[in-house]
Amino acid sequence: MGDEDKISRLEIIPIREVFKNESIHFTRWLEEHIDILAERLDMQLALVQREKLVGDFSVDLFCERQDGSTVIIENQLEKTNHDHLGKVLTYMVNLDASVAIWIATELRPEHERVINWLNESTPLDISFYLVKVEAVRIGQSPYAPLFTVMAGPDRQIKEIGESKKERSEQHEKYLHFLKDLLERSKAKTQLFANIEPRPDSWISTGAGKSGVSFVYAIQLKGAYVELYIDFDRETGEKNKIIFDKLHLEKANIENDFGGNLDWERLDDKRASVIRKRFSIGGIATPQLWPKLHDEMIDAMIRIEKAIRPRLSRINI
Repeated sequence: MGDEDKISRLEIIPIREVFKNESIHFTRWLEEHIDILAERLDMQLALVQREKLVGDFSVDLFCERQDGSTVIIENQLEKTNHDHLGKVLTYMVNLDASVAIWIATELRPEHERVINWLNESTPLDISFYLVKVEAVRIGQSPYAPLFTVMAGPDRQIKEIGESKKERSEQHEKYLHFLKDLLERSKAKTQLFANIEPRPDSWISTGAGKSGVSFVYAIQLKGAYVELYIDFDRETGEKNKIIFDKLHLEKANIENDFGGNLDWERLDDKRASVIRKRFSIGGIATPQLWPKLHDEMIDAMIRIEKAIRPRLSRINI
């Protein structure tokens, strides 16, 4: 007899044939065999309490890890649903748990996506697991539950989530900066009066020609105002013509502006810019924002006054 004759078939049994009642049979079995689940999740679990009350509800199993952090386990011997998702979150928050384990027999893809999103969006010390449970046996062996982790924490996903959060916080700072900037500017000029701030590092308004605009922009440690020339979005050739015509009047424009400007033809790019830079602060120094706002607004008023009339006379 060869070794292949000793290999048997793994049979999957309907879970309700093994555990008739979820709370009486499955939850109590898991309470006594928590090590099987813990081994599958590669963590150490110690049971604290079964059916721990949370208001009018009760979490199936409340556990602790070796480091003292707490774990909630919610069992569902059926297809996942919104009711149990809500319970998982309710228990997690009210018991100040670090880990949530949701066990079910059939997983809806939308709930799997939610668990992945939660793992991406929460701090590194918070984890969510979605575990599929099946009943199996080989031949006439005793039944055994088979746990398969379908969704769980991943350090790379967590780091991506942290990066997204940082970007979101940065965008909020941009929005705050531009909102205050536009509010202050209304007392001095109507140039941006009809423009709404947005969570980006720059904001623009038309300069009288399609594709040509006046721009406020904020950086980490600096800022600038500029005329952005992107009239020709096909070849860019007309952008360079507009820039060159304005550059012929560089001395007069800078005289009317009251200072030097950066003239950037940008031959390797489609657009060209005429820019005034500021180095007194940036998005990282909110205590300097009021002073920076005033200097940017003043420069924008002067750059518009110096350039708009000359720009309007360029026929192209």
